[in-house]
Order: sequence, then C-alpha cells, then structure tokens
Amino acid sequence: MSFLIRLTRDPMLRLLAIAILLAAFLPASGAAREIVQGAAYAAIFLLFLVNGIRVARGDILAGLQDWRFFVPLTVWVFLIMGGIGVILAQTLSGVLPGLVIIGFIFLGVLPSTVQSATSYSSLAGGNVALSVIAAALLTIVGIIASPALFVAFGGSGAGSLGWDAFRNIAVLLLLPLCIGLLVQDRFRPFVLQYKDAATWLDRIVIALAVYVAMAGAVSEGLWQRVTPTEWLILAAASVIYLAFAHYGAWMLSGALARSPEDRIAFTFAGAQKSAAIGAPLAAILFPAGAAGFIIVPLLLYHLMQLVLAVPLANHLRNRFGEASV
Repeated sequence: MSFLIRLTRDPMLRLLAIAILLAAFLPASGAAREIVQGAAYAAIFLLFLVNGIRVARGDILAGLQDWRFFVPLTVWVFLIMGGIGVILAQTLSGVLPGLVIIGFIFLGVLPSTVQSATSYSSLAGGNVALSVIAAALLTIVGIIASPALFVAFGGSGAGSLGWDAFRNIAVLLLLPLCIGLLVQDRFRPFVLQYKDAATWLDRIVIALAVYVAMAGAVSEGLWQRVTPTEWLILAAASVIYLAFAHYGAWMLSGALARSPEDRIAFTFAGAQKSAAIGAPLAAILFPAGAAGFIIVPLLLYHLMQLVLAVPLANHLRNRFGEASV
C-alpha cells in the first residue's frame, strides 16, 4: 500500500493523469487545437534547447570512448527492442486496433529516458556516470534514429511520414539541441543552478504533448474503439515487453563481461523508454487523431516501468551490495 501511495505521488504520473483526464473531458478541437498544438511545438523547442545546454559536450566524447559499452547498448535499444516491437505488433495484429499496434513499433525504437535511468541506476548501486553519459548519447541518437527506424520497421502505416515530418524534427528537435550544445559554455551553469525547473519543464512538455495526442484520439473515438478487454491485452503486452527489456539487457551486459555496476547501468539505460522523446516526437510525426492511439503503448510502458523500477533497483542493490561480485 505504501508503495502505491509513493507511486501516486510521482509528479510525472500526476501530470500524465491530468493530461489524459483533460483530453477525455475537454478535448481541444478546431482553432483551440491549433493553438494548443502551437504551444506544444514552442514548448518542445524550448525543452530541446535546454537539453542541449545541460548535456556536457565532454560527457558525449567520454561516452564515445567506451564504445564497447555504447555500441552494444545502442544496438539493443534501437534495433533489438525495435525488432521485438515489430514481433509484438505482428502477434497482436487483428486483436487490437491498427494504430495501437503500430504504437509497439514506435515504442520499440525510442531511446532511454535520462532522468529515470540514472536515478534508478544510482539507487541500485550502478555506475551513475556511465548511466548519465549513455542515456544522454542515446537521446541524441534517438532524435534521428527513432523516426528513421520507425519507417524502416514498417511503422509508417500510421500515415505518410513525408518531408514535413522530418523538417519538423530538424526544426523543433535537432536545431534547438545543436544551439544548446553551442551556447552551453555560457548558459550551462545557469541551467544547472535551476535544474529543478528544468526537470519540471520536461514534465510539462511531456504532459502537453500527451494532451494534444490524446485529445485527437478522443475525438476519433478512442474509448469506443478500444474495448476493456483490449486494454487488458495492452497492459499484458506492455508487462511482457518490459520484462523482456530488463532481462535481455541484463543478460547482454553479462555476455559483455562488464562489472556489476556497469551491468546495472546498462540494464536501466537499455530498458527505460523515454516519454520525454516519445510524446513530443509523436506530436510532430503523426496527425492528432493518430498520435493518441500510437502513444498508448508508450504510456502503459511508462507506468509499468515506474512500478517495476524501485523494487528491481532494491533487489540489485541487495544482491550485489557494494559491487562485490
């Protein structure tokens, strides 16, 4: 019970709940939707500008030097997890609505979430420095790799991802990120001084992007087109996906003969999928009516990883103690 109470106190979970409830009962439409969409785009630009400022260029170079860690992790996060997403989508074809099924492919090609991966790695006694660097690098790679792999794996059945979508990625994600990297010498101390505000910016942008997507899905009949039984199937598929992600990442890091601290860092960086990239990316790539259906697996996965992360981190900390294996 105490665990459930702590879970409901999670600020991100609360904001997601508010966004979904607002989308369910007050979905923006017409001119209001265009205004909210514009606000979401502006917020996404600001978020990636701040991300570019706070990801130290030196950390990126340091991560690239440990290529024996970073390359297998990248292959796991984008290619193997993306492939499993395709298998899940094919398995559930005809069982769930088509756009929801495509959401598993979209989920599979997303990068790691920086804050959660590093926080839980720290709680478990993992290599925190490696977690920070790996998650930051995966975020940068994911801005380009995630949309490209989504198309390559056949996810473009959600609609044509033409030049407009990739232009929006360049303008709203890559451009501010590059600007942030260029000006970080001047502004990084300020951003780090107000890192709590930057964290809240993450949360608010995710919630705003989720609201835009879910409002469009509600207008397209989300609650009527996905039955209670299908929601249960979705939840079960998300649990299976999450379990495979953590177990597979742990076993792969073992095959690489890494230390326990590095294996913990690899596991959380390899299994925690980023709503901070996924929600804005969905808002940019897909029509509002489709985006809400497509991010449903991501939202369920995000909830499940919140439920699993703390018990798993405690288990790993108790198992390895002070990294003595």
